[in-house]
Amino acid sequence: MAAAQKLSELLNEIDATIYNRFAGKTFWIKAEITDVKKYADKRWCFLKFIEKEGNMVCAEMKGVFWSNTYHHVENFEKETQQPFASGLEITCNVRVRFHKRFGLDLEVLAIDFAYVIGKMEIERKQTLERLVKENEGILLLSNGNFSTINNRLQLPTILQRIALVTAPNSDGQRDFKEVIQKNKYGYAFEVKEFLTQVQGDSAAMLILQQLENIKQLQGQFDVVVMVRGGGSDTDFKSFNSFELSDYVASFPLPILTGIGHDRNTSIVDLMARQHKTPTEVATFIIDKNMCFEKDMLQLKERFFAAVKSLVETAQNKLAYNARIVKSSSPKTILNKGFAIVMHNSKIVTDPALIHETDEVQVILRDEILHSIITKKEINETDTEF
Repeated sequence: MAAAQKLSELLNEIDATIYNRFAGKTFWIKAEITDVKKYADKRWCFLKFIEKEGNMVCAEMKGVFWSNTYHHVENFEKETQQPFASGLEITCNVRVRFHKRFGLDLEVLAIDFAYVIGKMEIERKQTLERLVKENEGILLLSNGNFSTINNRLQLPTILQRIALVTAPNSDGQRDFKEVIQKNKYGYAFEVKEFLTQVQGDSAAMLILQQLENIKQLQGQFDVVVMVRGGGSDTDFKSFNSFELSDYVASFPLPILTGIGHDRNTSIVDLMARQHKTPTEVATFIIDKNMCFEKDMLQLKERFFAAVKSLVETAQNKLAYNARIVKSSSPKTILNKGFAIVMHNSKIVTDPALIHETDEVQVILRDEILHSIITKKEINETDTEF
């Protein structure tokens, strides 16, 4: 049997071979990263680069940022507004390293931020194009916004019965409920929670399932509110899902979203009614109800003012009519020197009904004259009284 050599001697040969082949050379690679472990105190980051064919990993290599290149991780998170975490596909500059104890790995020297940002934007654009193409209820407007069956729904006059889709024990859940429950107007709301995971690979389908549950009970709610706290674009991946966005666009109850901060606008936001934060959604609901109450108070004031005006008009008309009646009363007429002629206990208005020899009563202000008609003739005088 040939003499065995020490492991270190073999590794020295491997080290020398790799060094001679890769010394001074760097390479730009594109790969997905996984098993990311950051040690901010030491300014190290360990990870794995993988490449897939379908769902199968066909290539894998360890990667590392040392303290002198860790700032690229920090710059990546600052520029892309997302954590450097497993599941990303990145383009980066690396060099091949071999260590007799830790083996072969790729030391990362730089990251192409533009690739990551551009890839996410391309995927987002493709999803929006597919939504417009496959969902007849979605229209792209000239201002770049989207009109959907959902955001065209008329909001109820009062929003009181709320279906809340959120993550349990989350900032979004807490912020929304605190504003709603402690509103300064003392409005009472019925909030039924549909708790679910809102980030991660399965989040989009879990949220969709909760929306299906709400749809079965839609008669119990005025509106659906979907909230979560702020985060990175990667955290919002579920809200850019085609399936979830398509479902939201045609949902039969109005959906209000508050799933990010000012810099985040997901596709689900575009399909519904976007309010940037959970607090903003809650404030919108309260303000809408307050506007309704204000309108009702103004209507009440206008109603009572109109009633008052009608009463005053009626009173004035009644007083006028009373004056007319009083001026036309027999007593008033008699006080003016006129007389009332009666025949057979009836006031005579037609002289043709009275004949010569008929007895009549002539009523004056202070006396009644009983008379016999001895003669009738036509009054041809122009006397005015």
